[in-house]
Amino acid sequence: MSKGAPTFILASGSPRRKDLLEQAGLTFAVVCPGVEELGPGSLPADRLCLANARMKAGAVAAEHESTWVLASDTVVALEGVVYGKPESLGEAARNLHLFRGRTHQVLTGVVLQRGPELREFVEESQVTFHDFPDSVISRYLAEVPVLDKAGGYAIQHHGEWLVEKVEGDFENIIGLPLTKVLAQLEELGFLLPKTDL
Repeated sequence: MSKGAPTFILASGSPRRKDLLEQAGLTFAVVCPGVEELGPGSLPADRLCLANARMKAGAVAAEHESTWVLASDTVVALEGVVYGKPESLGEAARNLHLFRGRTHQVLTGVVLQRGPELREFVEESQVTFHDFPDSVISRYLAEVPVLDKAGGYAIQHHGEWLVEKVEGDFENIIGLPLTKVLAQLEELGFLLPKTDL
């Protein structure tokens, strides 16, 4: 994709999503949607992340009707309970206590919208944590900023301290299932750069 005019809009303030798309060689604009997201407990995990992605995409698409808008939302779920971004380090520590030695799900709802045109999907990955001691939780939270991360951890930062096994799309756990997003963009007629993905 050549440099120049943006080819789509990323409706997100997430630096991780922006980085993933830039690393794939894409050219795009960024517009923060400024919507109030639905919180954990309001819907099942798959419907929740998709509903939030729809709100983000819709808010930006309403102002840019002729441009494709990409929006996404990521949640973490364990045994049907949804865990969003922790409000404190204490909440993040409680999450890591709950997740250790168990397998949880990371779900990302993705919406592409241009005017009335809409494409959407939910990607799910499975993450199994080591049964680590409390000292690992303390060390992790001292080293990694987690308050803006779903579930209270970032797999790309010292993930090896926590994670035993991943099943599914790794980028999805970071915040955007890049392989599927690129496939959708290609189907919509975007010329994608050469990539190893």
